[in-house]
Amino acid sequence: MESNIEFISPVDGDMLHANDGIMTEEYLQVLFKIAAPEESRLTLNDTETEYQNGIFTAEIRLHDYENTIHLRDETTGEEKYITVYRLKNFANKYRLSIDDNIWFLRDIQEHADSYNSLFDNPYLAFLKEVNDRYGTKIHLNLFYQTDGIFQKDDFNLSKFTAKFKNEWRENAGWLTLSFHALGEFPDQPYINAGYDEVKKDCDLVVGEIKRFAGEEVMTSVTTIHWGEATRDASRVLRNAGYKGQLGYFNIDDDQYSASYYLSEEQRRHIKKRFVWKDHSEDIVFIKTSIVIDTKTLEEIVPHLNSYLENANRPPYLDLLVHEQYFYPFYFNYQPDYREKILAAVNWAHENGYEPALLGDVI
Repeated sequence: MESNIEFISPVDGDMLHANDGIMTEEYLQVLFKIAAPEESRLTLNDTETEYQNGIFTAEIRLHDYENTIHLRDETTGEEKYITVYRLKNFANKYRLSIDDNIWFLRDIQEHADSYNSLFDNPYLAFLKEVNDRYGTKIHLNLFYQTDGIFQKDDFNLSKFTAKFKNEWRENAGWLTLSFHALGEFPDQPYINAGYDEVKKDCDLVVGEIKRFAGEEVMTSVTTIHWGEATRDASRVLRNAGYKGQLGYFNIDDDQYSASYYLSEEQRRHIKKRFVWKDHSEDIVFIKTSIVIDTKTLEEIVPHLNSYLENANRPPYLDLLVHEQYFYPFYFNYQPDYREKILAAVNWAHENGYEPALLGDVI
């Protein structure tokens, strides 16, 4: 028999934070909304609901990270359950995340005898400047290989020196690494990929990260190349420890979707909420807030301001960019790469966001 009772908000898998209610040290108090026939008599975790304008509501306090919500119609005996989450430190945090990383590692390897520090590399030196100035936490998603483009010798992570392993460890509090893909090409490499193919590539990258940088730089969040993946591919990431998977989750617009295996309804929900957990796979999906290299310098602040103007302030601000636009030899080089990143990070700083690694707050 089809149910006439439905959770409006929150819904199953919602990750709730300070922007969703009243946060204290002990609990998060959230207003639940349920659609049901007017003659229903609903309780929510044994709390009586109130009926007004076609909606039943109740204020519920969430004391734990994971919270089961029990809905019961005391008239018919019908019951429903959902699980929602209390994220104590998620709201008003941010990070800088960078995709497609490999060339800075090739440069360090080429200068392994002359560099005394990772930060002798110009790219990492700039990222350290950002961290020194703002305290920004920065996450790098790595390719395994370069594919030999731009007349450079082929390079892969197995060739990268472990000389700087202690320095990676010392900076792991603000600089973390994860698997992204085998290489830049082909485009959308995992959109139809099976489990074994993705596992092989993921194991290659993860194994090398552990070898040259140590467990300390590992994290529980990654972004797969192009943000598209089969369900099996996302399972590989989850089983490798990446329970958080970041994408664009575009829908109802002309933007590239970058939404893994999720349905249109799920994408629409994440686009609005920025974070949601798929219980069918035990994966938390997070939406980035901007792709910096797709904007001109003049567009960055207005784009971020638009969230405030539309009353849709991102609870966690992920600032996404790609490595290759840093380099003059790249055909799409962006000379204002540094200024664009600083503009986005400064916006976060001025609008009350504090640095935090994503894996630490979900």
